[in-house]
Amino acid sequence: MKLPVILITILLISMMSCKPELNHSEEQDIMEITAMSHARADAFNAGDAAAIAVHFTTNAVLMAPNSPKEIGLEAVEAYYQGIFDAYRTGLESGYEAVRVDGDLAFGRGFAKVTLVSKTTGDTTYSTSKYLNILERQPDGSWKTTHDIWNANE
Repeated sequence: MKLPVILITILLISMMSCKPELNHSEEQDIMEITAMSHARADAFNAGDAAAIAVHFTTNAVLMAPNSPKEIGLEAVEAYYQGIFDAYRTGLESGYEAVRVDGDLAFGRGFAKVTLVSKTTGDTTYSTSKYLNILERQPDGSWKTTHDIWNANE
């Protein structure tokens, strides 16, 4: 009688100590990464810096053209808030390629940005190419660790 109790106890302990594996297909990961990218673009179009920053890791690196790198969520939010304070914004963007390798991924994409000055009404258009490095979070979601872009002009 003691043997089954011991086996059941060992089984229960081993089950409780195992970390559940997240089972994601690459196709599902790409869909989730693409959805996150769309959410960031929607937040940009809404002028919501905090809604952009939530899609970055706590130690994220933002590498905008002609600017020093910015590190961390507060820096990412402040960068975008500076844009939204000065401009009404429009963004069309999307990934041209996404590659997933375990818990890391990258997305290569394009962006078309419209900025309308809140003080002068002048409009600026730009196009760029970008690269995001992403990392799967413990809850299975994807967040950006590095964001870099270059102007096409």
